[in-house]
Order: sequence, then C-alpha cells, then structure tokens
Amino acid sequence: MSEATVAVTDATFEAEVGQAKGLVVVDFWAEWCGPCRMIAPTLDALAKDYEGKAKIAKLDVDSNQNTAMKYNIRSIPAVLFFKDGKHVDTVVGANPRGAYEAKITQHLAA
Repeated sequence: MSEATVAVTDATFEAEVGQAKGLVVVDFWAEWCGPCRMIAPTLDALAKDYEGKAKIAKLDVDSNQNTAMKYNIRSIPAVLFFKDGKHVDTVVGANPRGAYEAKITQHLAA
C-alpha cells in the first residue's frame, strides 16, 4: 500500500467511506489473492493521480469480514465505488487501469 491509499477496517469504514464527501474507491482484497496483488500498483498510481479528487481505500476481507459481508463480497478483487457515502458501482476481478479510470472519471463527472 502506498502513502496515497488509505487502509480501512470494519471499525473505520463508516468514518472513512460512509461519511465521506465525494468519490471513494474501495479495493476489497486479501494478502493471499494473486489478482489482488496484481492490481495494487494500478490502484496506488490512481490514488496519486486523483489525489484531492478521489480517495482510494483498501479493505482486507480476511481481517474485516463484517464490511465484506455487508457489501456481499463473494469474489476478490472487488473494487466498489462510493459517492457521498452511497455505493454506486462495482468492478470485480483484475482489470486494466483503463477500466478503473473510466469509472472514476464517470463518477467524478456525475
């Protein structure tokens, strides 16, 4: 995780995501997940590129099962998009940077 991404937990999710203004992108991941590790550098780069416009957060599903269950996470990586605290979009699986960037751009414009 880079300095541009924020680690969230069951305890901090509501404050960091649920009460956040603007766009928050949450990567639901696990240490053992190869595809999760594959997209991590992409999300770190997006966090730097969109700093001040969108927050990129990471939630370890093994350590934070309550939040993963709340959002019905069945497959990881799952990247959920929240706008003003509301879940507005989801991208499941390892995707190229353009897929995530397109969603960020779409939701920043909305």
